[in-house]
Amino acid sequence: MEQKSTHATLDKIISLCKRKGFVFQTAEIYGGLNGVYDFGHLGFLLRENIKQAWKKSIENDLGEIYTLEGSLLGVHRMWEASGHVENFHDPMIDCKNCKKRFRADDDSMDINKCCPDCGIKNWTEVRNFNLMFKTEVGAVSDGSAYAYLRPETAQTIFINFKNMMTTNRAKLPFGVAQIGKSFRNEITPKQFLFRLREFEQMELEWFCKEETSMDMFNFWLEKRREFYKNIGLNMDKIRFHAHSKEELAHYSVCCTDIEYQFPFGFKELEGIAHRGTFDLTQHSKFSGKDLAVFDEETKTSSTPVVVETSVGVDRLFLTVLFDAYYEDEMDGETRVVLKLDPTIAPIKLAIFPLTKKLEEPAHNLFKEIRKSIPHIQFDVTGSIGKRYRRQDEIGTPFCITYDFESEVDKAVTIRDRDTGKQERVAIAEILSYLTQHNITK
Repeated sequence: MEQKSTHATLDKIISLCKRKGFVFQTAEIYGGLNGVYDFGHLGFLLRENIKQAWKKSIENDLGEIYTLEGSLLGVHRMWEASGHVENFHDPMIDCKNCKKRFRADDDSMDINKCCPDCGIKNWTEVRNFNLMFKTEVGAVSDGSAYAYLRPETAQTIFINFKNMMTTNRAKLPFGVAQIGKSFRNEITPKQFLFRLREFEQMELEWFCKEETSMDMFNFWLEKRREFYKNIGLNMDKIRFHAHSKEELAHYSVCCTDIEYQFPFGFKELEGIAHRGTFDLTQHSKFSGKDLAVFDEETKTSSTPVVVETSVGVDRLFLTVLFDAYYEDEMDGETRVVLKLDPTIAPIKLAIFPLTKKLEEPAHNLFKEIRKSIPHIQFDVTGSIGKRYRRQDEIGTPFCITYDFESEVDKAVTIRDRDTGKQERVAIAEILSYLTQHNITK
């Protein structure tokens, strides 16, 4: 096998996603909605596998992890406490000539030059644009019942801190994990799934004592490194960027971003932040409810410190596709292949009869294996080579071919996606073989 190119461009990824049904532009038949996407069958399965891998990755021996599903709408006072009403802005500028709108702080923008769209220099003043989606709850439209679609999942964890601690009889340290939708009214959504208006986050808020907080921060830093390695990302393209004092949010003790080298440069995948006591203190102040924890040993109350890890499902989904995309030559043909780690591949296995004459026994094998491994496919259309290529393109790790010899030796041929290597395996040993290669339910 001769490798030709491993360079994945954004255009190639977008084409693959549409062609194979991973991702669709939402409301495409009506012209679409910028910054919002729908996920087809393969996209859904890949996202679910990523989320399951994340859930497994936060398991630990230091403290319990509890889960929460918070509401999407949040009251005005809550977002005042968090600082989003006052500070959650991006600088915006408009071209007076072509009416196009831009983020003034975008790396590709220079407001001292002409508009990149129309070539005329005629800018408005730079002004702040709040990124939250604002609405009114109820029938009265007098501004007394403002609410917002949440721009992050973290705040619903903080406002439920005491509820979660009391109902679960939790002891410090412990974590509250949440996977859910967030919404940001981005001025210029761009780079496909990288910057969206509707997206999904996987967040863990880890509550601990001040004296152990730096140890906890370093612990989660290493746990997150382990996660990216375990889902098969090329660690040579991963870097950890520790924030300087100038970069830190005013409430942060320290923060490290995990960045991936995209074709458009190193960009943030995940943030690990030591947030101090800011969040619980703010919500105590604005709500009038005490969120401190009483320590039976010392007979004192204190506000727990929060260590946060937060990664976007959609951005990680895009990263996984970039990282897995290859173009190479196999059997004299150019092929596109997604070298996805078997733990997150949407389809784990495909089963083919060599010819249509063998369709019935091959399909019986398919039905039997599907009882143990649900996400598998059966394909009888086209040559074996074409069927292999279809599965390579969606990242299926292994293909099984049932041939005329299978009736005699009770064995099948299993072909490896990455190497093209084929092995003869007894039908009775298929599940054992797959388990050894990380293909499990």
